[in-house]
Amino acid sequence: MIDIILDIYVRTFVVLLSATATALVARYAAKAGLTRSRVIGSALFTAFPLGLWSAAAAQIAATGALAPPATVADPPYVLMILAGGALSLFALARLTATGRAIIGAMGQEVLIGFQAFRVIGGLFLIGWAFGAIPWQFALPAGLGDIWAGIAAYQAMRAVNLGHPDARAKVIRANVIGLADFGLAVAMGVTTSDGLFHLFAKDAPNIINDYPLGLFPAFFVPLFITLHLLSIGKLRAARREALAA
Repeated sequence: MIDIILDIYVRTFVVLLSATATALVARYAAKAGLTRSRVIGSALFTAFPLGLWSAAAAQIAATGALAPPATVADPPYVLMILAGGALSLFALARLTATGRAIIGAMGQEVLIGFQAFRVIGGLFLIGWAFGAIPWQFALPAGLGDIWAGIAAYQAMRAVNLGHPDARAKVIRANVIGLADFGLAVAMGVTTSDGLFHLFAKDAPNIINDYPLGLFPAFFVPLFITLHLLSIGKLRAARREALAA
């Protein structure tokens, strides 16, 4: 039963997040004044790579290749995909003219607001309740994701309403979100079979197996990219304020 729940849940949010990202890219490409062909191209260049990426991540997770390294000589594939995916998306957004135009048209309500989807990490608590995920990972990662999602929503709302503490709430949401990822990665590694397996040895974590493997191999890189872009916009706004 829990296997079916995990599979449907992850598949649903793969589609939802990919569709949302594509819609946002198309909307803000148009808002940036790009031509119709470039708007369509930007949307397609978002939708197809995300679809291929999620499909590839699912296949890799199904083979067990995302498991933490068993020895110091084994490559940490899951961390390579996580970091590589985030850096690749960030590079496309900041090092291409089209990417810069689209991100320039987006406000913090979009960049930090997307993090509200982080509440999907509540799935870890469901997995724990069914005995499929160890509490050492489920509690900090699940509650941390929910906290990050709520903080992101509060920041988005503050920006939309023009609250004087909007910038502070955006910074807070970024700090909470990135700290949550750091803790989740640490607990994921130490509760899974591998070189650094310290906890839950009687029932190792399944976070790197399919379908949960799409969290570190697909969802997390996407969210980290949005964090980096949000922080970049914060820094740019700060520089403009000091220069004024």
